[in-house]
Order: sequence, then C-alpha cells, then structure tokens
Amino acid sequence: MSTTAMLALFSFLLIAFTSNPLLGSATPEPVLDISGQKVRTGVNYYILPVIRGRGGGLTLSTIGNNSCPLYVVQENLEVLNGRPATFSPVDKKGVVHTSTDLNIRSSGIRTTCDQSTVWKLLKQLTGVWFLSTGGVEGNPGVDTITNWFKIEKAEKDYKLVFCPSVCNCQTLCRELGIFIDDNGKRYLSLNDKIPPFPVNFKRA
Repeated sequence: MSTTAMLALFSFLLIAFTSNPLLGSATPEPVLDISGQKVRTGVNYYILPVIRGRGGGLTLSTIGNNSCPLYVVQENLEVLNGRPATFSPVDKKGVVHTSTDLNIRSSGIRTTCDQSTVWKLLKQLTGVWFLSTGGVEGNPGVDTITNWFKIEKAEKDYKLVFCPSVCNCQTLCRELGIFIDDNGKRYLSLNDKIPPFPVNFKRA
C-alpha cells in the first residue's frame, strides 16, 4: 500500500470511529485451545467456528482471476479445517493472551502471490472491511495499525476483533464476522451489520 493510501486509511480509522468504546478492556488471560491447553506463540492452530453446520475453518483464497491479495475466508464445508495460523503477540510472550495486540499469519499456503501471509484490514468498495494478506509482522505503531488484531472472550469461547492499541490513538474497534457475498463466498470481515464469529482453536 502506498504512503498516501495508508495515510488516507489511517485517517478514516481515526476520525470515523473515535466515539466507539474499546472492546479490549478485560483483564488479559491465557487463550486456551479446544483441548484446554494454552495457545502458544508461533505454533500452528486451526481457527474453527463454534457454531457447526455453517462452514468450516478459516483459510486464504483469491478473488476472480487476481492472484493478489489473498483474502481470509471461511471454508464452505464444515468438514474442512482450513489452513493453520500462527499468532505473534506484541508482548512477545510464549503464551497468547486475550485483549493483547497480535499479528496473525496463515501457514501452509502455496501461492504465486509475492507477499506475506500476515493478515491486515483492507477496505473494499462494498463498504465492508475485508481481511487480506500482505501485512507486516511486528513493528507496532501507526504505520502498521491495520495489521494488529486481538482475541477476546465470547462467553465460553472466543472471537477475533480489530481493536489495535499499538499507538497512542483511539481507532476503529469492531468484532470480526462472516460476510457472505452473492456467490456464497464467506469472508472474514468487519461490518456493523454482521454478528461476531465465535471461534475456537485446534492445534494443527
């Protein structure tokens, strides 16, 4: 993304959503996988839906004939776990905690797209904020604000949110959900009109 585009994106994030309360206000606690073990930094995990029968795990996919970027989507079939992902918290601790800024990187992807598989927020013309590849791992601050996510509790399970606190600024703070387009493709995205996507984590 060009410097001009990044500045425009950040300005929108900062100005349009400064009145929204932050989601990541709870006391951080270790994130647990489906076996009750602590989720570890740098270890591969499948991100799976809590509600079954509405698709499988999260993976990456292209749109149309474009090889880049790859988008974070949900498998249409419940039996598919998707692609594993790793978590890299800003605090660099070995255990992943809730309410903590982290980068998410998809693993095991073979693609001709010459960019990182780190997730980032990407605005599209539909008014929905999609998640794509091409993010930067580490280097917390204003320049990388679209690359930081958090895991929050959702009752007994978890949800993914975009609510970065890696800079001294209040910005967009929303839960991530599944947006289904007219072709039935299921995108992990940010939109006020879609409910949060409850997830759990299974070690790959």
